[in-house]
Amino acid sequence: MKNPTKMQEERWRSQIKEVLFVPEAPLPLAAKTHSRFEPTPDVVAEGVSYETQFGMRIPAIIYLPKSPPKQRIPALIIVNGHGGDKYSWYAFYAGILYAKAGVAVLTYDATGEGERNSERKSGTREHDKIEPPAELAQRLGGLMITDVMQAISYLAQRPEVDARRIAAAGYSMGSFVLSLTGAVEPRLHACVLVGGGNLDGTGEYWDNSKPMCQGIPYQSLQFLGDRPAVIYALHASRGPTLIFNGLLDTTVNIPAHGEPFFQHLHHRTIELRGNSECVFDFGFVKDAAHRPFFVTRPVALWLHRHLDFPYFTETAIKTMPETHISKWAKTHGIEMDALYSSEEREGGTFALGADIPGFSRNALDVFTVEEWESLKDNLVHESWREKARGCVNNMA
Repeated sequence: MKNPTKMQEERWRSQIKEVLFVPEAPLPLAAKTHSRFEPTPDVVAEGVSYETQFGMRIPAIIYLPKSPPKQRIPALIIVNGHGGDKYSWYAFYAGILYAKAGVAVLTYDATGEGERNSERKSGTREHDKIEPPAELAQRLGGLMITDVMQAISYLAQRPEVDARRIAAAGYSMGSFVLSLTGAVEPRLHACVLVGGGNLDGTGEYWDNSKPMCQGIPYQSLQFLGDRPAVIYALHASRGPTLIFNGLLDTTVNIPAHGEPFFQHLHHRTIELRGNSECVFDFGFVKDAAHRPFFVTRPVALWLHRHLDFPYFTETAIKTMPETHISKWAKTHGIEMDALYSSEEREGGTFALGADIPGFSRNALDVFTVEEWESLKDNLVHESWREKARGCVNNMA
């Protein structure tokens, strides 16, 4: 269908939500603030939690400028890659970097990671455990979308946040989650997809990627026809999107796609939509692989153009010093995921800014051990999985 009407777009959004068991309306938040600290002299942070599906709770850190401007500020949600959570270097680095720019930044634990893991561990990829039936994977994809939607709801009710300027940045698995969320969630003003965003066709990379959180949820959307074009046409109806990758990124098959792939997808999206307004931007780094590029200069400039940072100007971003992440991590004793720490990947990232500190893991805990033990059944992935399985069984 070319030039879809608003009614058709709404039908597509409703169908995507229905197939992935995403609630039509935002869920209750029951938000709580558990702790406050100052990661740097000009940034404050709060450990918070709020609800998602089945009354489960999401632990999150929100980073804020210590001296916010009088007007409401933009906000940014960080959606992690596989094994990532609020403890990941790029999550707290982005939190502090953009809080310094005058942005409210929310980082949270993906299901099965961090304080949503039964052992409070990171990098477990607990949600990748394959469990039939396929509906459970569809529900898991829907949970991850719901988690982003709940983050939007949380930020929108913060008194310092401008609800019209809430953006999200997703890396790797997070790029996939955010590609679907951005298609169904009109409250997102802008989306950045890095280490991914190259949604492809039947039997190709994303259909055959991690089955539980990506492959099966993506396969379930085949009713859309040209899934990538429809998804990005829905993005364009919502607002601007940037897809940004390293040309050497074999993790998500970028070399097999490259610039011609994105040009063709861009053309198909314009053809479907009937105009080029807000159809995604895309860019590359030539000699880089899988990296969270939302902490780098080109993506920061794009975000500034669409969010209007209160405390960073375009000139300041263009002239700001950079940090070589592998050296920074070694200096500060920061653990990096061994799968991605090489110079070609995350270790070789040149992140914007030169004064971001490192943190010990427990500094980013939302709950004390005692609090976590008392709330464990409403936090960990296994609890969600049993509740979701109960819904599958009830519908069988």
